[in-house]
Amino acid sequence: MIRRTLAAIAIAWFLGFLWFATTLPGPLANGESAVAIVPTGAAGRIERGVDLLESGDVREVLVTGVDSNVTRAEFAEQFGLGEARMDCCITLGYAALDTRGNAFETADWVEERDIDSMRLITSDWHMRRAYGEISRLLPSHVALEQDAVPTEPSLRILFVEYHKWLASTFAAWIGLGL
Repeated sequence: MIRRTLAAIAIAWFLGFLWFATTLPGPLANGESAVAIVPTGAAGRIERGVDLLESGDVREVLVTGVDSNVTRAEFAEQFGLGEARMDCCITLGYAALDTRGNAFETADWVEERDIDSMRLITSDWHMRRAYGEISRLLPSHVALEQDAVPTEPSLRILFVEYHKWLASTFAAWIGLGL
């Protein structure tokens, strides 16, 4: 009986990992988001947010989890943004240290504004966990769209992120999450 239970758990884990690794979310083709939320981290995230801002697809971008040593001027220079664009449309969030912190920082930012739709921009392998943690803290009227930046994650990254996602989902399910 114990062996069968352990075997069933192992099979469920393996099938879950296979699903997680082979069905990564993709970019959002068209969206109606007013703002974009971009957790710092892997390459391509901030660039995607800036591109959407420049194209007019979003009116504001929150970059959450910015290192405290990064100045607004350095950020603007690195991403080719003028002072006017930084002042009107880019908020740098310095409070978050991890994905859970991104969720809290995002919820606080949303509370200060009249926002009803957002676009979450993060790496494809990070999307499920980031989406889960952020969506649990947002008011129910705020629509959150997933806009995943395609990557080529290693097996190690997928393995680690799968377990983080499982832990986050389980913690929320039993009431220990956000």
